[in-house]
Amino acid sequence: MVNSLHMPRLVIAAPSSGSGKTTVATGLMAAFAERGLAVSPHKAGPDYIDPGYHALATGRPGRNLDAFMCGTELVAPLFAHGAAGCDLAVVEGVMGLYDGAAGRGELASTAQVAKLLRAPVVLVVDASSQSRSVAALVHGFASFDPQVRLGGVILNKVGSDRHEMMLREALEEAGMPVLGVLRRAPQVAAPSRHLGLVPVAERRADAVSSVAALAAQVRAGCDLEALMSLARTAPPLDCEAWSPERSLDPRDPAPSAVEARDLGQSPGRRPVIAVAGGPAFTFSYAEHAELLTAAGADVVTFDPLRDEALPDATTGLVIGGGFPEVYAPELSANAPLRRAVADFAAAGGPVAAECAGLLYLARSLDGKPMCGVLDADARMSERLTLGYREAVAVSDSALAATGTRLRGHEFHRTVIEPGAGAAPAWGFTHPERRVEGFVQGAVHASYLHTHWAAQPSVARRFARAAAARR
Repeated sequence: MVNSLHMPRLVIAAPSSGSGKTTVATGLMAAFAERGLAVSPHKAGPDYIDPGYHALATGRPGRNLDAFMCGTELVAPLFAHGAAGCDLAVVEGVMGLYDGAAGRGELASTAQVAKLLRAPVVLVVDASSQSRSVAALVHGFASFDPQVRLGGVILNKVGSDRHEMMLREALEEAGMPVLGVLRRAPQVAAPSRHLGLVPVAERRADAVSSVAALAAQVRAGCDLEALMSLARTAPPLDCEAWSPERSLDPRDPAPSAVEARDLGQSPGRRPVIAVAGGPAFTFSYAEHAELLTAAGADVVTFDPLRDEALPDATTGLVIGGGFPEVYAPELSANAPLRRAVADFAAAGGPVAAECAGLLYLARSLDGKPMCGVLDADARMSERLTLGYREAVAVSDSALAATGTRLRGHEFHRTVIEPGAGAAPAWGFTHPERRVEGFVQGAVHASYLHTHWAAQPSVARRFARAAAARR
């Protein structure tokens, strides 16, 4: 059923990375939330870290809109799912406005997401080293694709009143509204390291202060009324909101009470899937837990830094991405949990691990003992592995049947040196051909980050494997 979604919305874009998109988007979300609005936060692309700051600003899960991993057809439905019941949606872009998947034209660019959402774009411009030239820059971005509606500019890193005056005069001459001016304020910048911003979970108290400072900066420098008026110009969006329940194949139902009894479980008992969280494992998409719940599982979070045992009655284990390399000594020191994970896997418990999870399952990470589930050792590297991937499952596993196709994303500065005893998880078909990951017993471990909304069958398959665990 197709519905018309009447949702004020803005896409916050920039000419390039480092212009201040996260500063402005997070500050706007927090400033509007402080006014009592229910703000729906979104992020274009695969990034896990910025949505954590968005969630802190709005009190709602930050959700990703990735046209490569999920397909263009799911961008609007996933947006509508996240924005349900809200007063305003703010979408932070990725990289430069027109930058997308390498060699794929506009695919997965902020511009494409804006067009799919029929949303006006606000361009955040780092004006620190220019004056009248800003008009030429903005004119180029506004005219490059007539289907992208550039509704105004927020000038960032403006040095003085005179600098601001020159910038405003140039943009007025070009007919482009200035919706905000932010002065240089390094004190509110979030700290970064080898893979981007430090996640909220690692600096929650400081992050709360940073978001509050961003909100104050945006309140002082931006015309919130004009921005809201621009957001209201977005036309109705005709789509059916994505639903985790409806996305699952009704021909493959969740285990019934009879099946549960046949599996040795109490009638009606739902499988318990433990999901790693805490500061070391912060990378997850909200839709994964929603899909597992819709598939008949109870999802429980645990912290491998602090918890010495898996949650009670765990029958499935999901260990997503994050920064285990930062916490290797602490993870290694929690020997009781490492043993519990190893025993669970050795007994045939289904495990799905991505990137950080893969490293945690290895025998060691930078010389520190890990869980030892896999005959492999991991270490930090100077080389950044980054990019979208097209993959096909080359081994049957608790997560995916052989032949299952998924698009995903690699993003890491580690390498893993495998031993023997495991089959590969994925065969990459683009942009290069190679196999990657491990399938060993009921363990599926890989560097590939995936978005299960694109292939809900993996959530159903994993929930069923957890239900079959005695």
